[in-house]
Amino acid sequence: MSPRRHKASSSMAAAAMPLAELDRWLQARVDRLPAATSIPMPDGYVAAIVAGPVSMSPLDWICPLLAIDADAFNHGDTPEFAALSAVALRHNDISNVLTTAPDQFEPMHRRKPNGDVDPRPWYQGFYAAMRLRLPAWAPLLDGGNVNHGLVLPILLHCRDDQGHPLLGLPPRDPETGHFLRNADIPAAVEATRQYWMPIRYARAP
Repeated sequence: MSPRRHKASSSMAAAAMPLAELDRWLQARVDRLPAATSIPMPDGYVAAIVAGPVSMSPLDWICPLLAIDADAFNHGDTPEFAALSAVALRHNDISNVLTTAPDQFEPMHRRKPNGDVDPRPWYQGFYAAMRLRLPAWAPLLDGGNVNHGLVLPILLHCRDDQGHPLLGLPPRDPETGHFLRNADIPAAVEATRQYWMPIRYARAP
């Protein structure tokens, strides 16, 4: 890492908002229509940015995620900068763990009152990031592609802008239920990253 990049990373680490505070900050911005309104959503969103088919400028994905202006990157003493710093650090964390120890990647899920994991906000965040470059994701959205299964368990839990199931109501057969309950999402994220790597880095200048 260059000295300049290390200095920028250290500055963001010092400024980063704690996750519990970020969760409250996101909920207070609902009227501004951020892509995420709770911690699991930016976590899923960032995972899709890391694993996806194209490299993106932080401005292009952090601004819609948090509903902030690009100018927020220029002011290090604001809540907006603290929030974007927290998101940038999570991006780096996910990227590092998928590169060095992918079996240790753990999505940040919330739990229902009964203690069960609720993966839906995380999945919805992942899909929100996909929508930023949806044409680039097209091969994995094709049901005829053998690799469609990498994102299928995520998309089956997502909803469109009208609140309807993105892929329609899933079949209610035991086999589908077992598939959804037992999908290994960390492994699917890493497999998705591996699928896109030759394309993503071939596109890089």
